Amino acid sequence: MDNKKIIVTAFFLVALVQLYVPAKMIWNREEILNTGTAYKFKTAPVDPNDPFIGKYITLSYDENTFPVPNKQDWKPGEPIYVSLQTDTYGFAKIASISKIKPSDNNDYIKAKVRFLSGNDSNMLTIDYPFDRFYMEESKAYDAELAYRQFQRDTSNPTYALVSIKNGEAVLKDVMIGGTSIKEMVKSNQKER
Repeated sequence: MDNKKIIVTAFFLVALVQLYVPAKMIWNREEILNTGTAYKFKTAPVDPNDPFIGKYITLSYDENTFPVPNKQDWKPGEPIYVSLQTDTYGFAKIASISKIKPSDNNDYIKAKVRFLSGNDSNMLTIDYPFDRFYMEESKAYDAELAYRQFQRDTSNPTYALVSIKNGEAVLKDVMIGGTSIKEMVKSNQKER
């Protein structure tokens, strides 16, 4: 009888842990979305052949390089901290990068070194943790068309809206000329 109680108790403890871990992950992401600082990251054009892979759009960003004094001090794949500020147009701008977590600034992202330039410019390219925007499969193709169309139009900037808090970042939305890509696709699908 005692053995049966131990097994049942262990089963319930394992089940609770399995529920707690994903619930905690969801809670943390929602906390960042609700209380984090929102930054607009201007997107850069991506490979025009296939920006959508499955159910997500691959994003790259204009503001993803930073000059470093000595590129031998940095290694691809190495974790870094990117401190941010906002430019005069309201888009995210890199203030500094560091291997050490900033102690005085909540507006930073934990990212990785993607690569360093091969020429004498000593530019470090940053690999942000928010380079994919997931969508419903039924809306993916229409979103791909809208994204491609507006990437060529410089009068309607495309940007990612990202919430940042304590080094963590959550991609909220992709905006085209101030309109959510989700809303744009929904509106276009209703018109048909």
